[in-house]
Amino acid sequence: MGNTSFDRLLAIMAELREKCPWDREQTFASLRPQTIEETYELSEAVLANDYDAICKELGDVLLHVVFYARMGEESGHFTIEDVITKLCGKLIFRHPHVFSETAVKDAAEVIQNWEQLKLKEKGGNKTVLSGVPASLPSLVKACRIQDKARAVGFDWDVREQVWDKVAEEMDELKAALAAGAPDSIEDEFGDLLFSIVNAARLYHVNPDTALERTNRKFIHRFNYLEQQTIRQGRSLKDMSLDEMNEIWEKAKKH
Repeated sequence: MGNTSFDRLLAIMAELREKCPWDREQTFASLRPQTIEETYELSEAVLANDYDAICKELGDVLLHVVFYARMGEESGHFTIEDVITKLCGKLIFRHPHVFSETAVKDAAEVIQNWEQLKLKEKGGNKTVLSGVPASLPSLVKACRIQDKARAVGFDWDVREQVWDKVAEEMDELKAALAAGAPDSIEDEFGDLLFSIVNAARLYHVNPDTALERTNRKFIHRFNYLEQQTIRQGRSLKDMSLDEMNEIWEKAKKH
């Protein structure tokens, strides 16, 4: 390979594995939790539209890629060149509308073709849903399951139909709550959440992103509520709900 910044990174990684006690003792298993953490930090930077942070976090993610590749080379299983070669081959195979003469009319058709090609490629997914990692967080997993089902045509004809399903799941949850059956209540809560995720998808909203925006909004407002009570020399535990709601409404304007 030529003398590039990527080559320099690979050389630094090789030297770290040779000379640094901490880097030398790492394994695929020990690095995995940190990789997940770095991915979440990148996600947080993206949500904040902080481009300096995105640049930094991409570097951290890339470090993990070359770290795994170095360990793969040391064990004789694969090299960084193997990783890149497989990726290039996959991208070309799954984009026949770019690299061959297949025609598509829009992004939705690209996604449909993508899922079909993944089923056909050697060593690819054997079933439509087998490509959904079991370890994904439940909310993200629900999105991916529904995306993959949609890609093979299992979807509502008209997106407004989903609201009937949401209402149906809400009624079933209310019935389970009235019956006081814990297992049924949990099942119906899950079904309701799944239908809400489906609705978000149909209206082109990422439910994980939407929920995180609400999380941040709640944190901001609750922190304001807490700060105001501290300034008044009071405790939230000693305030009535009406008193807290009065400050909460003010928090919405800050």
